[in-house]
Amino acid sequence: MSATPVEITETRGKPRKLVERRSAPRAGGRVSLNIVLALLVVYFLVPFWWLIVNSSKTAAGLFGGDSALWFADDINYVDNFIDLFTYGGGIYARWLANSALYAIVGGIGATVLAVLAGYGFAKYRFAGRRAGFAILLGAVMVPTTALVIPTFVLFAQVGWTNTIWAVIFPTLLNPFGVYLMNVYARDAVPDELLDAARVDGAGEFRTFLQVALPMLRPAIVTVLLLSVVASWNNYFLPLVMLSDNRLFPVTVGIGVWQSTASTYGAAGGQTLWSIIILGSLVSVIPLIIAFLALQKYWRGGLAIGSLK
Repeated sequence: MSATPVEITETRGKPRKLVERRSAPRAGGRVSLNIVLALLVVYFLVPFWWLIVNSSKTAAGLFGGDSALWFADDINYVDNFIDLFTYGGGIYARWLANSALYAIVGGIGATVLAVLAGYGFAKYRFAGRRAGFAILLGAVMVPTTALVIPTFVLFAQVGWTNTIWAVIFPTLLNPFGVYLMNVYARDAVPDELLDAARVDGAGEFRTFLQVALPMLRPAIVTVLLLSVVASWNNYFLPLVMLSDNRLFPVTVGIGVWQSTASTYGAAGGQTLWSIIILGSLVSVIPLIIAFLALQKYWRGGLAIGSLK
């Protein structure tokens, strides 16, 4: 029989006590935690599985008596793909391209500004730094949807509504990304290393590019992913700013199709519902690919803000 591990503890003025380490409750808690995590995984994967299953069905199978969580007898992926990319003159491909443009340009631009601002707040001392950073933290708490109408009024005065810039420019401001970069740069980039580079004759710009920037790579990828996902999933801003359906991102485009299908109902909306479901599935595939390709940097960036 294996001996139960014990721990000897001693307090001032009191005799030693033998404290038995109980491993059973810890093991039981670990099992409970695994069960909770498994339930959460199922909870998050069921909607995605529903998309995969129902995007393969015809309109009759979608609204018939087939199970919503299992495939029908006739798999209809090919025909649904053809309908998806030919409906409305192939407008869905245009929406995907628009979403890619908004996400890439907006995501990269927001990341560049966040890196520069976060590094500046972390490594430079200037008048108004604390007040500016406090305002930045307050901006994190403001919902982006609350700023859409004021932004629309502002852009309408300069004639930018119904243009791609009306969607791209607001997404360049990412206060949360600035906060993450500030927290990460403050600990990841030692001041002594920057001072050594300055002593060697490197200017501030060269010091940032060659010394600080490589150390900020995990945080940069994290902010980039967050910015790209936010730009790709953006719905309310382009819905308000754009009126030309050729400029819609895929989120707004699918929303328009959904409104059309709901309006026509059983008379003409059943076929449209099939391509709406498949279009929703296709729209999340680029984000899945991005996360899988950059997951090692994403895991590293999750440590942002941890205490030493």
